[in-house]
Amino acid sequence: MNRAIQKIIATNRKAYHEYFIDETYEAGLVLSGTEIKSVRGGKVSLREGYVKIIGGEAWLVDVHIAPYEHGGYFNLEPTRQRKLLLHRDEINRLRGKVNERGLTIVPLKLYLKGGLAKLELGLARGKRLHDKRSAIAEREAARQIERALKSR
Repeated sequence: MNRAIQKIIATNRKAYHEYFIDETYEAGLVLSGTEIKSVRGGKVSLREGYVKIIGGEAWLVDVHIAPYEHGGYFNLEPTRQRKLLLHRDEINRLRGKVNERGLTIVPLKLYLKGGLAKLELGLARGKRLHDKRSAIAEREAARQIERALKSR
C-alpha cells in the first residue's frame, strides 16, 4: 500500500486543552506561493485560529503564517482568511452541527501530505473549568505512576 508521507508542520495543543474534540476532518488549504514556502519552513501558528462557513465555503480565520523572508512584495497579510477545500456534503454537515449544537470548528494540525498542505479540523465543544482541572489531575497522576515505575 502506497501511503503519502506526512510531515507535521504545526499542532494546536491549546485546542486539546480548551475543547473536547468530537470529530476530525481533513481539508486542503489554498495558499499563495510565498505562503507555502513559509509553511514548509515551519513558520505557522494555529493557536488563535478557527473556521467560519461563509456562503457555502469554509474559511480559515486568524491562523498566522509568517511572511516568507525572500518574498518581497509577493508576501500577503500573515493572518488573512484562507479558503479550505472540503467536499460539499462535509461543509453542509459541519454547518448543521455548528448551528444546531453551538459547536465550533478549530484547526488541530497542519501537515504536508504528498507535497500538499493539509489541515486537520476538529468539531469541538468547549470545556468548562472543572473539566480542565480533571484533565490536569489525570495527567499528573499518570506522570506520578510513570515516575514510580521508572524508579523501581
